[in-house]
Amino acid sequence: MSEEPLMKKTFRKSERLNGTKQIETIFREGKSFASYPLRVIYVVRNEVLPDSSPVNLLISVPKKRFKRAVKRNRVKRLVREAYRLNKDEFHKALNDRSDMQIDMAIIYLRDELPTYSEIESAMLKMAKELTRRVAQPV
Repeated sequence: MSEEPLMKKTFRKSERLNGTKQIETIFREGKSFASYPLRVIYVVRNEVLPDSSPVNLLISVPKKRFKRAVKRNRVKRLVREAYRLNKDEFHKALNDRSDMQIDMAIIYLRDELPTYSEIESAMLKMAKELTRRVAQPV
């Protein structure tokens, strides 16, 4: 058995990206890559904001893809759940550094409703790619 403490599998308000300036910074200065059907735009910051998580997340499902809010909300719920259950993979990207923080936006790209397994596999692939990119900045 591993001796590292188990992280709580929650998605608190402090983990959500909600500041207008932070969101504008992500879309203006962020780097991006796709892990189909998800696209991630991220910014790595060297200072940590008080009362926030090491990884802050914004989830977006464009109205262009799904006209009905019910379907958009369903996709957002699936993405949130996949992140919540696998967020320790994203925290590994920081390599236990308390002086860094990642702000990221996840955008859904497909026109069809996904299954949870599709979202989860894309999320795990995204976490590996993010870990690689943060460990070796380009």
